[in-house]
Amino acid sequence: MENPSTAHTEQLVEQVVALKKTLGQFARLIEISLTLNSTLDQDVILQSIIETATDVIECEAVSILLYDEERKELRFVASTDSQPEQLASIPVPINDSIAGTIFTTNAPQVINRLAGHPNHYKFISEQLHIENDSLVGVPMRIRDKVIGVIEGINKQQGEFTQEDVDVLFVIASQAAVAINNARMLQSLQAAYEELSHIDQMKTAFISIASHELRTPLFHILGYAELLEQDADDMQAESLRQVIKSARLMQALVDDMTNMNLLETRSHHPVKEKTSLQSLLKEAYREVEGLLQERQVDTVWNLPKNALTVNADPTKLRQAFVNVFRNAARFSPKSGRVEVQLRQSGSLAEIAITDHGIGILPEQLEAIFDRMRQLEEHTTRTHSGLGLGLPIARGLVELHHGRMWAESAGKNKGTTIRCTLPLAAVPPFVEDAL
Repeated sequence: MENPSTAHTEQLVEQVVALKKTLGQFARLIEISLTLNSTLDQDVILQSIIETATDVIECEAVSILLYDEERKELRFVASTDSQPEQLASIPVPINDSIAGTIFTTNAPQVINRLAGHPNHYKFISEQLHIENDSLVGVPMRIRDKVIGVIEGINKQQGEFTQEDVDVLFVIASQAAVAINNARMLQSLQAAYEELSHIDQMKTAFISIASHELRTPLFHILGYAELLEQDADDMQAESLRQVIKSARLMQALVDDMTNMNLLETRSHHPVKEKTSLQSLLKEAYREVEGLLQERQVDTVWNLPKNALTVNADPTKLRQAFVNVFRNAARFSPKSGRVEVQLRQSGSLAEIAITDHGIGILPEQLEAIFDRMRQLEEHTTRTHSGLGLGLPIARGLVELHHGRMWAESAGKNKGTTIRCTLPLAAVPPFVEDAL
């Protein structure tokens, strides 16, 4: 007869062994959780899952199958001691396979006698040279959606149990989240690469188009201006319209080129000490014809002492040309544009004000967006690509300045303001009247 104390001791030993096993499983589950949370590399995730699952449920091999939405079938993505390329070439049908049953029913399967099972897909065993005697499998889910199946093959000792199913469910839940995150990252990376490729194509197209348009525009302007000299009144008026349209086209080409250069950071300003008074006057002269055509009067308020900045005069002048052109386009006929330049500490402050259509407060920043017109494109009355002010701001920022817009509201005019660091701070002199 067995000694009661001996039986009790053996029972305690069994409980301690079981407890150690459980603690070991918990430790591995925590380990895999840390690994899965520390990487978005799908290959690392899959390898960690199959290694941990193989140890924890004490089986010969573990396989992971993910559902292929396009082909409507399961595909191996990882398996113990198998090559990924070899696995990827093996499709697993949804019908007539144990993995397919687990996937479609969203329920686990425990089969400790695979021989003769009607859904045992022997083709896999033959391809991977593995004799499958027993199997445990659970679905991998993201919320209510099944994305795949994880299977354990051939229990090393005894049979697969409900405990193995429970542990495999925990691993499958962690794995599904990690794999889904890795897939999302891959999709984002692919989308970013595609956008980057499209952006490169756009940049190349604008560069080529701008270059190809310049030559014919140069010839059109040259011949039209030459013909205008000897033309009669009727012909001269027609030629002036041709010249006006060609110059408008030329301005659009310049805008596209400048925006392209700003976006690709290809602008390399060659700076020198430059008088802002002279720069503003030169910029004004480039747009003077447009202002006169609209009978817009210009009021100047400039200081007597020269305010100088370290600037690339060509680029900074283009910024003010764009602002003057914007003021001319949005000024009413027989309107007024005011230009103010003043010193504020170590900064020069420039303000160019029109008395035109104005801007709503919530749209003040939007006018500096590329290709942005506040009017609907089907009904707008003002032409342009919407690049002038974005380019002007970019060129000012290239000189370490700031540009912004102010307006009291609709039909109350707009002021474009900018500040630029002065090359040298002169003594204060009262502004000229």
